[in-house]
Amino acid sequence: MTDLSDLPPARSGRSALAWPAVPLLVALALWAYAVRHTDVSRLDDYGLVSALHPTFWAGLAVLTTGFWFTVRDARRPAAWSAAYVLGLLVMERATQAVLYPTPLYAWAWKHEAVIDHLLTAGGLQTADQVGDMAVYDQWPGFFAAQAALQRLLGVDSTAMFMAWWPLVSSLMLLLPLLLIYRTFTEDRRLIWTSVWLFYVANWVGQDYFSPQSVAYALHVGVLAVVLRRFGRSAVRRGQPRQAVWTVVITVMIVAIVISHQLTPGMLVVCLLALCLSRRYRDWVPVVTTVVIFLAWCLTAALPFLSAAMPDMIRSIGDVGANVETGYGATPTGTGAIATSWAARLLSGSVLLLAAVGVWRQRVLRHRARPLLLVAAAPLPMFAASSYGSEMIFRVLLFMLPGAAFFAAAALLPKVRTLAADAAAQGTGDRQATGTAKARRWGIGTWVPLAALLGGTLAFVPAYSGKDRINYFPPQEVALVRQLFDQAPDGSLVVAANRNYPDAYAEYWSVDHYWFLDDGRGHVDQIVKSPAATLARDMAGVERPARAYFLLTQGQVANSEMNGQLDHAQLQRIQKSVAASPRFRLVAENSAGWLYVLKQSEGAER
Repeated sequence: MTDLSDLPPARSGRSALAWPAVPLLVALALWAYAVRHTDVSRLDDYGLVSALHPTFWAGLAVLTTGFWFTVRDARRPAAWSAAYVLGLLVMERATQAVLYPTPLYAWAWKHEAVIDHLLTAGGLQTADQVGDMAVYDQWPGFFAAQAALQRLLGVDSTAMFMAWWPLVSSLMLLLPLLLIYRTFTEDRRLIWTSVWLFYVANWVGQDYFSPQSVAYALHVGVLAVVLRRFGRSAVRRGQPRQAVWTVVITVMIVAIVISHQLTPGMLVVCLLALCLSRRYRDWVPVVTTVVIFLAWCLTAALPFLSAAMPDMIRSIGDVGANVETGYGATPTGTGAIATSWAARLLSGSVLLLAAVGVWRQRVLRHRARPLLLVAAAPLPMFAASSYGSEMIFRVLLFMLPGAAFFAAAALLPKVRTLAADAAAQGTGDRQATGTAKARRWGIGTWVPLAALLGGTLAFVPAYSGKDRINYFPPQEVALVRQLFDQAPDGSLVVAANRNYPDAYAEYWSVDHYWFLDDGRGHVDQIVKSPAATLARDMAGVERPARAYFLLTQGQVANSEMNGQLDHAQLQRIQKSVAASPRFRLVAENSAGWLYVLKQSEGAER
């Protein structure tokens, strides 16, 4: 069977072999300088993009260029390509952790609250005890593991390390990706370019502190084992070893199923797609996944699924829900629209390159057909559910391992070119070698480099362009924590939306109401008569509980950039509450305001 092959490494002196260290070190030095001279205290609608020091972009360009010329040179050990990929992960995934003094993403803070609840309650609870938040107790794998890690490390909160989780979860993907790609080629150029494109195209933002980040890494891990150990040739080598790998994937599947709702479904469709190939027509992985998935759904997860099933059935076939826009779901402002388009163009370009790779590299259409099936398998999930209008992003994410491989193939020379180069080196054919060098420095080098560089730079706005929404300064964290430090059990917290740190803190004893989740009619009523309407909404809270109104910069950013209320409207609400005799200011700082509803007899009725 034809395969992509490496040129044998040639030893041409220590200095020649070590030259890739120069652009790598220069890039990291530029990055280090950039993070020391970047100010994130005043983010605009372009997020981190406009805040970054120019040397960051220069460093990223140097890193990408150095990687491209290093990975194309077969004389360079694979360790250099690995070093560049690690440098890319540092610049992509560690920059935010270094720059921001607090963790990003309201959802990450929510997951921290779930872990805190698990440690406080000492066990799982039902919907009668914690309401809608019981869904997390029905898929507790990630939270139980993090609670154990928190105790093992002896830290007060997972917030101590969750800012670094995007880097950690990205590193967890590296080994299974390498195993998958090495299953179909030994060409180090194709392997490492695929890995690079995977990380560059993975802007979806599911690598934060979340169950799906771990479940996705396990999903890719299961695919790696199946692709390497469950093909026909592997099965023929012996059943005892096959039984060991069955146990390995069973453990990973159990961890996926008890941690996340969507990932098991994606794994099932990918494994079913593999069965379309005679090489991987082994039903053990599929049956194992389906049995474990159904067993969990019919036991621990049954309360949630029983309530959600009617809506899930109604959403089947509603493909349009994946691209719905409207109130609260429309990027608003030049920055939000620009970053949204950067993400779309990045994903579209990678998928287009993948199509070119399938067409251009004939050998891959046969040898890597199973990976092509895995890349296409998530597409039917569009019709299964909108998943809160996020299914389109999840489908892109699960397509990426295969799509990145074929996209990388589009950037590299054809197989016969590699074979010709190898033959020329073996026979000493100077003319063939000269032709290879001309190709090496011609359009086949610079056009792919431009594509790789454009994608790498586009990752930054796609991934970090909404940091104005996702970043909560220390003042905002302090304000919210002051609220929960004083709120008695049974209290009510009213806010515009849930985009603030610790929004779910003590959710088992404190109620929350986000008025922008209401119908548009009630929101308009609040805008028209803020203090009176909010006081009426909050009046049912009885002593010793209190009713609080919280407005922070995270809520304002989320509302403005998603097409809800603008800054002037929210400012009018805040000023109305501040001027009302029914509210008392509890605390304020540069990140927001906290008011409490006075509980006099007149205010309560």
